[in-house]
Parts: sequence; C-alpha cells; structure tokens
Amino acid sequence: QVQLVESGGGSVQAAGSLRVSCAASGYTYCMAWFGQAPGKQREGVARIYTGSGNTYYPDSVKGRFTISRDNAKNTLYLQMNSLKPEDTAMYYCAANKFTGTCALIPRSYNYWGQGTQVTVSS
Repeated sequence: QVQLVESGGGSVQAAGSLRVSCAASGYTYCMAWFGQAPGKQREGVARIYTGSGNTYYPDSVKGRFTISRDNAKNTLYLQMNSLKPEDTAMYYCAANKFTGTCALIPRSYNYWGQGTQVTVSS
C-alpha cells in the first residue's frame, strides 16, 4: 500500500511561483502530478521514474514546471514557475508501484493523494 499526502498549495499572482509537496509511504516505481480544474478532466503535468529520475512534461508546462524527488525523505515536489491563471486547479500526487507503463494519464496510477489547491490570479 502507498499513502500520499500533498501540501504546499495556495494562492499566487500570475507570473509567480509555488512549490507543492507530496509525502509518500511505501515503494513507488513512478510518480506524477496531475491538475484538475473545475468541470475539466484530470490532466498530467509531470512524471518521474523514482529510480532513474527520468522526467516527462507536456508542452503546456515544459520549461515552467519541474518535478523532483528526495528519496531520503520519500517526498515528491512540483516547482511551478511563471504561473498562469489557467494553471489554477486542484493538484494531485499519484504513484504506481508496479513496473510497466507510466504514461501521464490517470489510469496508469494506482494511488492518489487528496489534492492541494493552487489558485493563480491575474
């Protein structure tokens, strides 16, 4: 079993920065961050393989968001820079403990945190 607890969300003005964290318990093969705006589907914004550190970002956040992991603390981070109002969403940490696909889509992940709200004002 993997438990995930996010923290660090909040409100920020456009062009600002914010870092959210996800404390994990248990082994994970890969982890990711997803954002879900009201009335919209959950969308992946970053993925990392826990062992290799290999990362992936969609074009919408590439160059602005950075996913990282402190293995000693078993904590996942998402550094968000140059934030835009359209980045406003509930951000969820997700994990997959099984080897195989780690595509940046919700069904690739078995475990989810409760979410942390990020609000970007113009």
